[in-house]
Formats: sequence, C-alpha cells, structure tokens
Amino acid sequence: MSQTIKLALLDDYQNVALRMADWERLRKRGVEITVFNQPFASIDDAAQKLAPFQIVQMLRERTAFPRSLIEKLPNLKFLALTGARAMSLDDKAATARGIPISNTPGGGSNASTAELCWALLMACARDLAKADRLVRAGGWHDGIRNMVVLEGKRLGVIGLGKLGARVAGYAKAFGMEVVAWSQNLTEEKAAQGGAKLVTKDELLATSDFITIHLVLSDRTRGLIGASDLAKMKKSAMLINTSRGPIVDEAALIAALKNGTIAHAGLDVYDREPLPAGHALTKLDNVTLVPHLGYVVEESYRHFHEGTVTNIEAWLDGKPINVINPEALKKG
Repeated sequence: MSQTIKLALLDDYQNVALRMADWERLRKRGVEITVFNQPFASIDDAAQKLAPFQIVQMLRERTAFPRSLIEKLPNLKFLALTGARAMSLDDKAATARGIPISNTPGGGSNASTAELCWALLMACARDLAKADRLVRAGGWHDGIRNMVVLEGKRLGVIGLGKLGARVAGYAKAFGMEVVAWSQNLTEEKAAQGGAKLVTKDELLATSDFITIHLVLSDRTRGLIGASDLAKMKKSAMLINTSRGPIVDEAALIAALKNGTIAHAGLDVYDREPLPAGHALTKLDNVTLVPHLGYVVEESYRHFHEGTVTNIEAWLDGKPINVINPEALKKG
C-alpha cells in the first residue's frame, strides 16, 4: 500500500500512547497517525471526526462502535482492538462491511485490576477518600464514618474466575473469610479459588464486603438490583471493578442515599466518562475512580505494541489475531 494510510488512536486520555510503542515503524510505511485524547460528544461527532481514517485503534471500550457508527465511516478498512474483546463493538456490522478486527490477546497478569479492587476495598473500609478531602480542607477526624478492620470479616466474591480468585487470595492474606457465588460455580471450583460456595442470597445477607468479577452479558446485566441491595447488611460495602451495568445504577444510588448499604467503591459506570454533576458524584458514601483497572504502563505497552504489530500484518496483507475471520472473505 503506497498511498497514505490514516490511523486514529482513540481515547488517549492521559496522552501516553505515542511513547508506549514504536509507531515510527508505521510512519515509515506511510501511515499518518492522529491521536484523539478526548471522548467524542456523540456518534455523529465520532463519525464526522473519524470519517477520513482507514484504520482506527479502539482503546478497550472507551468509545463504543455500534453499527450506527460503523456504517457512517466509509473509509474504514481495519479495526485494531486493544484487549481480547469489547462488548461495545458490533463485530457483525464490521464483518458485513468486510472490516477485519485484530485484537491484542494475552497481556499477562490480571494483577492490575485485582490490586485496584483491593485498594478500593481498603479505601472504603477506612473512608480514605473522605479523609483525604477533610485534611486538604483543614479538617481532621470529623465526618469519617467507616472504621472497619478487615480481619475476621466476610468477603463475598461474585464471580470466582481468575480475577475473583486472585482477590480471594488477598482477602485470605488479610485474615478474612471468603464466600463466593455465580451461576455456574461448583463447590469444587469454589474451593480451588479459595472460597466457600454459598447461595446468592446468603452471600448478599452475610457478607461485610461484596466484590463483583463477572463479564457483562445479557445474563449479568442488572444482576444486582434493588431487591439484592435490600438483602445486604446496612454496614456492607459493595466494590465493582467489572462493568457498571452489572449493578442497577439507579437502585445503587437509592441504596446509598437511604443507608440500605454503607458504602460503595466504583471503578466502572453505566456511562463513561462519568458526566459532571452525576448523582454518584454528590454522595459522600461512595469512592469513585475513573476506570483504572487496566490503566497501568504494562497494559498500555502491550496494547499499543500489539496494535503496531497487528497493523503491520494487515499492511502486509496477512492480518493476524483476527476475531472476525469471515470479514477477510469479503475484503
């Protein structure tokens, strides 16, 4: 391909993408790179700004790529997806257009998300976000409500896969009792993951902390609703580093307002970035962080270096890591 190829790197909020890989390899092959470091205002805004580009790199699920956007990008020829999958990408629409999607599988440990989950849990247990705000404002102890030691408490893990099991291991190291539930979890798998299998209702009713580690799907969307939150202890704290829609957001806001549960620690939301003035930002019994689970240098380097390699392979006419091989037959 001798003509200039335009590549868009999306959602580089921290302005780090260009130092995370050797992009010069692509520039030498006539690829012109443009970085977008702000979210798009709408699908129409994204369509207008991305219309000239043949290649788009999606940074996980930050910008959604539904059919309505894909159909408005006449020049799009290749999608570079960071991570293994993105529920917000309509791969069928891309396939229908003959647009291959190459991902960056692997990436090593899930420690970054597990560690963030544990940091959120500890911050909630001791009201650390509020404590930080107090000290900066000239205050001291007044207003701090959470004074919970982890040792001896029960952690309920919803979803005991590799990530949930890693968090369960952290809990054991802190002297906590760990129980777990998910739709297909067995006693044997629970034991292997360092937990005791219980029913969903028992987990909700008896856990001091509850942490969610499930993939968002039709089966898990809205899995934790108002009736589930009502079963939890009033002193319980809920941690979500998976996906926002697994928990009914309106029900969670109501539960926090009404004191149904004591506190929540959230890294994920129904809409991201979380809009200014959102109801969650007005509550002082929730600790909020901006979807930082995978936001570490090791992950970024894997994503961006993998993108360079995937684009090189596509330019050579031999695409790799293609998750929709049917598109190659149409291209």
